[in-house]
Amino acid sequence: MKKRNTIGMDMGDRSHSICILDPAGEVVLRNTVGNTAVALRKCFKKQKPALFAIEAGTHSAWVSRMLEDMGHEVLVGNPRKLRAIWDSNEKSDVRDAEMLARIARVDPKLLYPIQHRSRESHFDLLNIKARDLLVKTRKMQIAHVRCVAKSFGERVSKCSTKCFHRRSNEELSAELLEVLSPVLESIEELSFKITEYDKRIKKLSEEKYPETAVLRAVSGVGPITALAYILTLEDPKRFKKSRDVGPFLGLVPRRDQSGDMDKQLSITKAGDVALRRLLVGCAQYILGAFGPECELREFGLKLADRGGKNAKRRAVVAVARKLAVLLHRLWGDKAAYDPCHQQTRKELTQAA
Repeated sequence: MKKRNTIGMDMGDRSHSICILDPAGEVVLRNTVGNTAVALRKCFKKQKPALFAIEAGTHSAWVSRMLEDMGHEVLVGNPRKLRAIWDSNEKSDVRDAEMLARIARVDPKLLYPIQHRSRESHFDLLNIKARDLLVKTRKMQIAHVRCVAKSFGERVSKCSTKCFHRRSNEELSAELLEVLSPVLESIEELSFKITEYDKRIKKLSEEKYPETAVLRAVSGVGPITALAYILTLEDPKRFKKSRDVGPFLGLVPRRDQSGDMDKQLSITKAGDVALRRLLVGCAQYILGAFGPECELREFGLKLADRGGKNAKRRAVVAVARKLAVLLHRLWGDKAAYDPCHQQTRKELTQAA
């Protein structure tokens, strides 16, 4: 074991509970430190390089970056895997901090450490998250207008979200418009702001992240999905195999196998929720009525045709997983996308 202290930090919104273990595993100090950069620097400015163990959360990204800048090694544990901490009859901040330190001291792999994205990538990803928030807000407001209209025996005909406010002004009665006009104005403003974000994301992709062009060659993958993929994974070399991207994004089934029993379970849903949702959306387009003919579509339709319970939903998830692997391969190899790669390779083999 390295001759250095191990520090466990149970992070809170206002303060953190810390426990410092010496190289022999004895508790040297228990303390509480405020959740500010100033307080953390003051607390650890005289601390020799140590091994920190924290859990992933709202503040873990900036705290880990700051501690690493101070010369410490930081392990960010995956809370989903730390059952020994959250499933306890005597759970407390003090105990959690000590448990983090002891686990990191014995075997850091038991923390299932994760890697935070860089500050720059985190900042650029805010454009996509902010747009997503506006889209959700607009969706709720449109649903509210339609629901209110139906309750008074009126309807707004089907249309795109961008022109919903205009269609509502044309088709709803003056009585309803008098009440709903502020909501319709908000929907119009949200549509304008979402369009502005679309332009910003497209510009960011083309100018700062030109590698997204390789991913956008796949039909159904637009600037938002391509940029989210690049910013979430950051470096294609972090995965030894392209197939490792599926488990990283939670697109593989959970497993519960014992003896002759091997249950068929749902996907793990680990990793980034937003990127997983975008990939599923792309898969739905590929399998939809307007999806182009390609190996991904053929693969998904074969799964859907097998029938059985939830066959189509499982096909969509399977295509999303295969798409995630394909995008990583295209990104890593910087290769041109061939929608019929297997057929092309077969023809070349036969010609040779």
